Amino acid sequence: MPIYEYECSICSCHFDKRQNFSDEPVAVCPKCNGKSRRVLVPAPVIFKGSGFYVTDYPSSGAKGSSSATSSKTPDSSQKPSPKPATKPSPSPSPS
Repeated sequence: MPIYEYECSICSCHFDKRQNFSDEPVAVCPKCNGKSRRVLVPAPVIFKGSGFYVTDYPSSGAKGSSSATSSKTPDSSQKPSPKPATKPSPSPSPS
């Protein structure tokens, strides 16, 4: 049987109730007898096995095919630096 969390809309009290799936939600707060509502809590996710960490994958230099496709597309962080403006050299005067 799952444990559901409830919150009172009047006193903001949080309480838990162990219920069957088929049971109706608790509508009354045990402290103030106010209206309560079921709070949805995300289920925890646990990743087990290999392939979930950066260290589980080979380096980008190890595979030629994946690095070749990534080198064709320009990266915005690797823009070529602008060349500094150079002054034209003075031409030699005829003597």
